[in-house]
Amino acid sequence: MIKGYFITIEGGEGAGKTSLITRLANTLQKKGMNVVTTREPGGIPIAEKIRTVILDTEHTMMDARTEALLYAASRRQHLVEKVIPALEEGKIVICDRFVDSSLAYQGYARGLGMDAVWGINEFAIGDMMPMLTIFMDVSPEVGLARISQAADREINRLDLERHSFHERVREGYKLLLSKFPERIELVDAEAEREDVFQAVLAIVERRLKQ
Repeated sequence: MIKGYFITIEGGEGAGKTSLITRLANTLQKKGMNVVTTREPGGIPIAEKIRTVILDTEHTMMDARTEALLYAASRRQHLVEKVIPALEEGKIVICDRFVDSSLAYQGYARGLGMDAVWGINEFAIGDMMPMLTIFMDVSPEVGLARISQAADREINRLDLERHSFHERVREGYKLLLSKFPERIELVDAEAEREDVFQAVLAIVERRLKQ
């Protein structure tokens, strides 16, 4: 039985998800909460190997459906091996990306169709959806500029996509926001870093109290 709370952080490239998740987890832990952080694709050995295949800059010929299927396979293993056990133990799980990424990137930006990509992922995740999703909204101009200036971030295959692709990703996320307003909350990721963090923390604490 699920006793924990499942939070996912979404957004385009350069939204600042990774650093925010680390700080958010540390803050919640200091408040006495049991928190697990993880990421997609990845989080466990099998899924990390799939991540390497998906994001390899040499794999530019990868078919969009192949990409979607690899993400779903990684997601399934990650769920059953790490996320669900943590939730069953009553922990708060904060995940860097989940199914909304597939819907925005492969479903909308790649043009496979959100319904088609949802079908693949419904098989993979069953009824396991986040209780809260935070969409960190950033324009491709700002996000990609951040990536180019980050010395410690490795460039992956998705970073090499055209600007128009990243625009469609953002459009896809906004469409999901309009479809699932009860689950997804938007945060302006172009604001000052401290303001972004405080906005996210306020949302998470309000939802946890509910």
